[in-house]
Amino acid sequence: MAQSKQQIQSFLSAASMHPRHRFGQNFMIDQNLVRIVADAGSIAAGDVVIEVGPGTGTLTEELLARGADVVAVEIDRDLARMLRERFASEQRFKLIEGDALSSKHALNEELAQSIAVSLRDARPIKLVANLPYNIASPLIIELLIAGVSALAFTVQKEVAERLRAAAGSDAYGPLSVMAQLLARVELLRTLPPQAFWPAPKIESALVRMTREDRLGADAAALGRFVHQIFSFRRKTLRKALAQAGFDAAAMITATALDPQARPEVLTPNQVLELFRCSKSAAGKP
Repeated sequence: MAQSKQQIQSFLSAASMHPRHRFGQNFMIDQNLVRIVADAGSIAAGDVVIEVGPGTGTLTEELLARGADVVAVEIDRDLARMLRERFASEQRFKLIEGDALSSKHALNEELAQSIAVSLRDARPIKLVANLPYNIASPLIIELLIAGVSALAFTVQKEVAERLRAAAGSDAYGPLSVMAQLLARVELLRTLPPQAFWPAPKIESALVRMTREDRLGADAAALGRFVHQIFSFRRKTLRKALAQAGFDAAAMITATALDPQARPEVLTPNQVLELFRCSKSAAGKP
């Protein structure tokens, strides 16, 4: 049974705690939603499930009840202590205390190691979480690059829209390109602020991403390339590539792209084509 708002408030009060804005803490209090999020992860017994921002453990309980091995990552020291006490006898629960990211483009080392071990052992590894708003965007991409096979998570609606945005739209950018080249993105439902406590000032969304990696070992390098050319997103492609330090004429000729187009209107596949062209040029003697 998922925790009610009153139960969560009671847990925090007993520990002399309150929600901390700097950690993006908005606790899920809709009991039906907890089950829906777990359902979106299609969890099977024996799956390894990463939960970033477990809070007081309401979704954690649901994941464990479905037979998953849970790797929870909690940056809040007081919540981490509470989770250790609550799940002390649960052998399928592992807690990593700290930030899920060691930097903007690198996972927490212990988390990265847990993912690597699961992949080595050929065990499915997924993310199922009510993600802290302040780290969601970079975390999603880094988890996909690391090899996580599926992600089901709640996030601010704006981020959900950016993940699946079409080329040329206002929401389209580097996050859209990377997400769509690494996974299939589904926005499953919009969630009202009242589904969380404290209620955020914006709507949230439940998103599912299924890994369909077309990048392999090139993912990190492509990420850097995308950010380079999108820093000149409103310039012509010719100018953007030149100002980013590439041989614009050669790349445009090789890809047959319109030199007057702007980077922001290129589809993910066109961006990937440009990137591969830049790699090929760099490898020439």
